[in-house]
Amino acid sequence: MQLSRRILLASSAATAAVTIPAAARAQENRHRPLRKDPFRLGVASGDPTPDGAVLWTRLAPEPLAEDGMGGMPNRDYTVRWEVAADDRFRRRVASGWDQARARWGHSLHIELTGLEPGREYFFRFKVGQWISPTGRTRTAPAADAMPEQFRMAFASCSQYEHGYFTAYRHLAESQPDLVLHLGDYQYEHRKDTYVAPGGNVRDHDGPETVTLANYRQRYAQYKSDPDLQAAHAAAPWLVVWDDHEVDNNWADEVPEEGADVPAGEAFLARREAAFQAFWENMPLRRSSIPNGIDMQIYRRIEWGRLARFHMMDTRQFRDDQACGDGFRQDCSAAWDEERSITGQAQEAWLLDGFQSSNARWDLLGQQVFFAQRDGDEGPGKYTSMDAWDGYVASRNRIVQGMLDHQVRNPVVLTGDVHRHWASEILADFDDPDSTPVGVELVTSSISSGGDGYDEIPENSSYLEINPHIKFRNTLRGFVQTTITPDQLEVDFQVVPTVSEQGAALYTRRSYSVADGEHRLNQTYDQPVPEAQILSESEEPRVDVEHADDRL
Repeated sequence: MQLSRRILLASSAATAAVTIPAAARAQENRHRPLRKDPFRLGVASGDPTPDGAVLWTRLAPEPLAEDGMGGMPNRDYTVRWEVAADDRFRRRVASGWDQARARWGHSLHIELTGLEPGREYFFRFKVGQWISPTGRTRTAPAADAMPEQFRMAFASCSQYEHGYFTAYRHLAESQPDLVLHLGDYQYEHRKDTYVAPGGNVRDHDGPETVTLANYRQRYAQYKSDPDLQAAHAAAPWLVVWDDHEVDNNWADEVPEEGADVPAGEAFLARREAAFQAFWENMPLRRSSIPNGIDMQIYRRIEWGRLARFHMMDTRQFRDDQACGDGFRQDCSAAWDEERSITGQAQEAWLLDGFQSSNARWDLLGQQVFFAQRDGDEGPGKYTSMDAWDGYVASRNRIVQGMLDHQVRNPVVLTGDVHRHWASEILADFDDPDSTPVGVELVTSSISSGGDGYDEIPENSSYLEINPHIKFRNTLRGFVQTTITPDQLEVDFQVVPTVSEQGAALYTRRSYSVADGEHRLNQTYDQPVPEAQILSESEEPRVDVEHADDRL
C-alpha cells in the first residue's frame, strides 16, 4: 500500500503554527471599541473531556463582508470568557481572557480544564460592551464511570440554498448530551449552480469558495442561521468534515473530476484555505490547527466506560476514487488490496483503538456509506466509488479488526447520502446468513436535496437486493440515540418539508440494538402524515453531478 507523505501529522508542527494563549491579560482593549455586536455567529463548544471542553466563538460584526474579516479591524482583540454552573452566571466556576487573533479570523478556541466530570455548564464571552449568547456544554463522565444513560444525536449535510435548518432547531430542543456532525456542514457552490429538485428557497452569497476569504464568508452565512446557532448552543459537538467543506468528491490531493480548480498547486492552495476556515469556525482543539495543507481531525473521545468515539477522516488520506467518481458497474479496482480510504496510519490507529477499548459501545463517526450498497439485481456489483464500496479491501480490514479484537458493540455512524438508512454489518456481505458484526446508522440530510419524501419500503427492490439493509427514507432530519449499558435505542427523526420554516418533527422509525447482539430490532414505524409519499418508481430525477444519494 502506498504511504502518503502526510500519513501521520506531527502535532508539534501543527501547534508551532500558532500558540493561542490560555489566559491573556485581564484588561480592556485599548484600541477603538467595536460599534456593532461582534457575536453574530453565536457560540459553540466541543470535544468534551472529564474536566473540560473547547469553547468557541468568532468575532464578526458584519458576517458577510466579502474580505472574510467579518467587519473586524485587522488587529487582535482581547476577549473575556466565563463559565458557570447556572445559566444566569450566579455561580461562576471559571473565567479568563484570551486573544481573538486576526490571523485566525478573530476566532477563539478556549480549552477548559479543571471542571467536574459529567456536569452541565454554561458559558459566554464578552468584549467591550458586548456580551455573547449563552451556550450550554457538558463534560464527559469520569474515565471509570458507567453512566446509566447517554443521549447523543448526529447530523450531516446542510445545504443552505436547499432549505431551512428546521431540523437543527428540533435537535437543539431535544437537549442531547452530545452532537456529532459528520460532514458537509457547508457547501462550496456559488448561487444557483446546485439546485434542489423543487428549486432553491434561499441563495448563497459570494462566489464558489476557493480562497480563505470565500470560505470565511460562506461559514459566516451558515453560522448566522438562528437554527444552527441554537443547535451549537445546546450541547458540545464532535465535528469532522466530508467533501463539501473543500470540494465535491475530493480525494487527498485530487479535486473533483471536471472541477473549476484543477489538480496541482491551485487545488492545494484551495485545500489549505478550506482547512484554515474549518479550524476557525469549529470548536476544535489546538491539536487540529492546520499546518499548511495538513490537518489532524481523526481523534478519540471517551464517554466513561459506556462509549468510545472514533472520529474519522475518510477524505484527506484516501486513494483517488476507482473508475472515476459516482456509481460504477463491476469496477475491479474497487477490490484492489493496495487501495485505502483511511491511509495506513489512520487504519492502524483505528485497529489499535479497537484492541485497547474497554467501552461497552464503540462508535465510528465517519463520512460515507460503510455497508455494501449494491444496485445490481444480478451477480454483478453497481456501487458508489466514493463510499467504502470503492475501497472494499479497506473495509474488509476494518470489519476483520472488529472480529479479531472482539469489539463488543461496533456501531458505524454515517452521513453524506441525504437519506436515513439502517443496516447490519456482515462479515461477508455477499452471504445474507453471514455473521453480523455490528450495525450502521446513517442520517439523512438537514436540508440537502430539498424537500424529501416518505418512501414505501414494501415496494423497494433495493432493500431486496441488500437484505442486510433494513430501512431507508428520504425525509430530512437527524438521528437521535439513547445509549445505556444494555442497549442502543435509535430514533430516525424527520421533518415533512424544508422549503418552509417551522415544520413539525416526527419519529419515522425506531430500532433497538441489544448489548452484544449486533442486530437491528424494529420498535416503531409510522408514516409522516404531512409528507409526500412515493414509491421507488416515482422517485424524482436526481442531479447526478452532485448526487450523493442516487441509490
